[in-house]
Amino acid sequence: MSQHVYAAGFIEDSKASLGLRNFYINQDTRNEAANTQEEWGQGFQFNYISGYTEGTVGFGVDALGLLGVKLDSGKGRHYNPDSSKYGGTVFPTDENGRAVDNFGSLGLTGKVRLSKTEARIGTLQPKLPVVTFSDGRLLPQTFEGGQITSAEIDNLTLVGGQLEHAKGRSSSNNEGLSISGANNAKTGQFSNKFYYAGGDYKIGKDLLAQYYYGELNEFYRQHFLGLTHSLAIGPGALKSDLRYFKSDADGKNDSAAGVAKGYASTGYYGLNAAGKAITKGEVDNDTWSALFTYSLGGHGLSAGYQEVSGDSNFPYLNQGDGATAYLITDRQIGKFASAGERT
Repeated sequence: MSQHVYAAGFIEDSKASLGLRNFYINQDTRNEAANTQEEWGQGFQFNYISGYTEGTVGFGVDALGLLGVKLDSGKGRHYNPDSSKYGGTVFPTDENGRAVDNFGSLGLTGKVRLSKTEARIGTLQPKLPVVTFSDGRLLPQTFEGGQITSAEIDNLTLVGGQLEHAKGRSSSNNEGLSISGANNAKTGQFSNKFYYAGGDYKIGKDLLAQYYYGELNEFYRQHFLGLTHSLAIGPGALKSDLRYFKSDADGKNDSAAGVAKGYASTGYYGLNAAGKAITKGEVDNDTWSALFTYSLGGHGLSAGYQEVSGDSNFPYLNQGDGATAYLITDRQIGKFASAGERT
């Protein structure tokens, strides 16, 4: 068979798109040392998705090009007044403590398909209960690793993978993986192994059950159970979304010595001998939530409840430069994920 035939699907099924995002932020945190952030930028996101080569096993490659251009900023508005302690959340910081004029990256992903199973290695943007990329600034967060997705069984989708690095929303560099409490860029601890696996099972037309497992080496192990249901009521539909996370310590985080070395989670661990709160320790968390949304046309009305219990805050991949957690309370101004918090 000629090379032209082998490549036919790769080329003919390819598609490309260019997305533009204009982003402005004006934030005054009042009580923090770096209390002002006001920046404006233009983002460009180029996506190329190839088809697959012909044959039983198909091969392809995807590309993600990101570019952020500064339109307005300043040293006093870059959330970085002394250039040594604080970093920007929209643009990287140069050696003078100011936002860089532009930044960008190119991510490539190789992929292989056999029947209804696909393997991907390279740049990934997972959107799963135990790991979700963040897209809340000018450019999105990306990860580096490998993932396998299989839909060989009807109504069941299985996913498994390993992540090694993350690229922050305001960075061109890859970095290790961490959690809140250990993610200080200078003194923190990081890991290059996050394992995850799980699946979605469609029980019926309107009912979906989920189970996922995530493990950040030396930090935590996490189990997730989810159930979503849609019920037609009148002209609209009521969606029920139930979620439960069980998280425990792993590796060095599971010992006082490891916590002392920086493998720590934030939380509330009682009072020390001086009567002050102990805010770092082992991962110990149970989080459950229920969210009900009635949708009608393009509108929706939601009511929900979330409870975070255990000694530690809810753990999720958080390198300290912007992250997203799969919580019904995940918002730009806060996640409401602290130990003992009820929302």
